[in-house]
Amino acid sequence: MEKDFFYKIRQYPIIAAINNIKDFEEAVHSHCEIIFLLIGNIFNLKDMVEMIKQVRKNVYVHIDLMDGLSRDLTALKYIHKIIKPDGIITTRSNLIKKAKDMNIFCIQRIFVLDSLSLETGIQSIKETKPDAIEILPGIMPKIIKKISRETNSPIIAGGLIEENENVIECLHANAIGVSSSNKFLWRQAHRIFT
Repeated sequence: MEKDFFYKIRQYPIIAAINNIKDFEEAVHSHCEIIFLLIGNIFNLKDMVEMIKQVRKNVYVHIDLMDGLSRDLTALKYIHKIIKPDGIITTRSNLIKKAKDMNIFCIQRIFVLDSLSLETGIQSIKETKPDAIEILPGIMPKIIKKISRETNSPIIAGGLIEENENVIECLHANAIGVSSSNKFLWRQAHRIFT
């Protein structure tokens, strides 16, 4: 799973972040090879993951945002064994550690709001060693470079990325990809890389 993630993101570094159910179909049929599922509940999550996998895309479930599931080891095991995404996204360091113990591909999401949250985030990454990091907001090339330099971890930039230029700036700052809920980027981004 880890090799597949990095292969797909190298081929196409735009990740479709689905935060609205009405955008689900468009994301599934977009050029994006990787999907971050930021919506779902205990009733529809399995079906959504299966639909994404049917079109051979990778899907990563943001466990913190799933309705009807707690943010604990039991929910993690349920998602891993029953839902079967390619991995998880979480802000919770304790879940990253547990996911790593279960050989689940994990992306740690960090919010960089100020210098304290930046330093706390870097320390957390060094301790948990996630497979990748998603930084929000993602339109901060200087911060991407700093986190990359200090953690040596693969970085995905997310949040407030609205234009092709934002994507290019993030990639030049050493991000391996960007996640976006902007459908324009899902439709247009293949033109940047072809």
